[in-house]
Amino acid sequence: MLALRLLNVVAPAYFLCIALVTLVLQLFLFLPRMREDPTAARLFSPALLHGALFLFLSANALGNYVLVIQNSPDDLDACQGAEARRALCPPPSTHFCRVCARVTLRHDHHCFFTGNCIGSRNMRNFILFCLYTSLACLYSMVAGVAYISAVLSISFAHPLAFLTLLPTSISQFFSGAVLGSEMFVILMLYLWFAIGLACAGFCCHQLLLILRGQTRHQVRKGVAVRARPWRKNLQEVFGKRWLLGLLVPMFNVGSESCKQRDK
Repeated sequence: MLALRLLNVVAPAYFLCIALVTLVLQLFLFLPRMREDPTAARLFSPALLHGALFLFLSANALGNYVLVIQNSPDDLDACQGAEARRALCPPPSTHFCRVCARVTLRHDHHCFFTGNCIGSRNMRNFILFCLYTSLACLYSMVAGVAYISAVLSISFAHPLAFLTLLPTSISQFFSGAVLGSEMFVILMLYLWFAIGLACAGFCCHQLLLILRGQTRHQVRKGVAVRARPWRKNLQEVFGKRWLLGLLVPMFNVGSESCKQRDK
């Protein structure tokens, strides 16, 4: 239990450090390099477009990250204390989280990177957080590849060029041909690639469960759910203002779960 609580503190700090390092590299390495292009137009320069797109992706990722933390799943307040909650016979969709020490409604899983349980109230923000984190990491990887290609004069036309970049760069780093800052960017390329793929896969898995009307907790426990149309399952999580929430971080206002909770 102590290890889980420690992970619940270390994982969010790790995510925030990665976000800060990514922001610093974008502002002080990638953007200045794009501004050096003399052939670029002033109005729609690559640096301006790159900065606007990265700002949009990072603002949505961090905004939904904050909303996931703020909008905790509903807690069963009928009983006080952990032992009383364990003795309670909750619905199959509820679960007692040992890390949070509470019983949450419509429990899906506990996310250590947010330090919070994922349930009905913050599921939509969690999915958008995974989506925009994946896009921001993959886009940063593309920008980093362009930077490394320009600085080290490396061509990535061959499909295996990215896979062989790390071992080749390590040998060149110890021989002095590659600077420390360039080696750090190369390491971040692989980290962005791994995080981007992991978040994308997790986002697709969560969307598949939502279409089925299930949660990860129900799948793990083998709980059968009532068959419903997939459109109704999506609306229950994303609400009627799904397009606005896709562009701007916001709480799931207008969703079916909110209306049921308010009654």
